Amino acid sequence: MTSRPKIKQARSLRRNQTDAERRLWSRLRNRGLSGFKFKRQIPIGPYIVDFLCEEAMLVVELDGGQHDERADRDALRTRYLEAQGYRVIRFWNNEALANTEGMLAMILGALGGERPSPNPLPRGEG
Repeated sequence: MTSRPKIKQARSLRRNQTDAERRLWSRLRNRGLSGFKFKRQIPIGPYIVDFLCEEAMLVVELDGGQHDERADRDALRTRYLEAQGYRVIRFWNNEALANTEGMLAMILGALGGERPSPNPLPRGEG
């Protein structure tokens, strides 16, 4: 069970997104990436992850410049999440802003690619 302070912190992070988080969230929300459902700023154990696709057990993290100085802590965080069964992929904030489409393609690849259409048209139609 997630602690009340951790939930409060996650809510605060949702309200105060970085530009990169805002850009990525605009593309992931409402099943915007091939129908995969993402949540943002989700507590997992002692951490709050930036984006989570529960069905694929995929965590997407956006790192700013401060993460250069926190590489050891980020590695520990990644090991913890992987031990819980999650796959973790990381991107730099500037990548989210400058190459959103490329980043989305990499996330989609980590998810296993495009989903088939739920109601494909019969052959010869469409």
